[in-house]
Amino acid sequence: MPDDLVAAARHLLDDAPRALLGLTGVPGAGKTTLAVGLVAALNAASPGTAVHVPMDGYHLADRVLEAHGTRDRKGAAETFDGWGYLELLRLLRSRPDHAVFAPGFDRDLEQPLAGSIEVPSGARLVVSEGNYLLLGHEPWSLVRDVFDEVWFCEADPDRRMTALVQRHVTFGKAPEVAREWIASVDEPNAALVAATRGRADRVVTTF
Repeated sequence: MPDDLVAAARHLLDDAPRALLGLTGVPGAGKTTLAVGLVAALNAASPGTAVHVPMDGYHLADRVLEAHGTRDRKGAAETFDGWGYLELLRLLRSRPDHAVFAPGFDRDLEQPLAGSIEVPSGARLVVSEGNYLLLGHEPWSLVRDVFDEVWFCEADPDRRMTALVQRHVTFGKAPEVAREWIASVDEPNAALVAATRGRADRVVTTF
C-alpha cells in the first residue's frame, strides 16, 4: 500500500473523533482492494483504528428487484437502498461513541446480510467504497456531503476488464454470460460513474 495514501487517510483523523473516507470508481477499478489495503495498513500501525464498510450491503434483495422489474439491472444505482446507506453514514458520523452494526454482502449468495459488520466505538476511520458516491442527484449528492473526502479509483482499462470478467466467473457466471452482463449492465454503469471523476478530492491509480 503506497505510503502517501496511508498518510492521506491518516491525516483525515486530525480534527475529528471519527472520519469517513469514500472510495469510488467504475466497476472493477480496484475499490475494494484499496479499501482493504488502507484499513490493514492503518490497523497495523494502530490496531482498531479503521473499519471497512462497503456500500454493497445496501444492494436491494433479489425479491425486491424482481418486484420492481430491475433484477436484470442489478448493480445499477437504482438497485441500491441509497437512502438507507445515507442514514448509516450519518449514524457512523454522529455516534462515534457507540458500536454500529452495518450490513454486508455475501458474494456466494449474491444477497445483502444484515448486521454483519461491526464498527466499534473505538474506530476512528470508516472506509466505504461504492460506485455511486459522487452522483449529482439525491440521495447520492447527500451521501457525498457526509464523507470527509471521496477518492476516485482509476485502473488500466484492459486489466480492469480482465479483472471484472474473472470476478463474475468466480461467483458463478460462465465466461460468455459474464461478458454479456458486463456489456449490458456494468459498462453503462461505468459510463455514469466515469462522468463523476471531476468531483473527487483525489484520483488514485489502482493498477
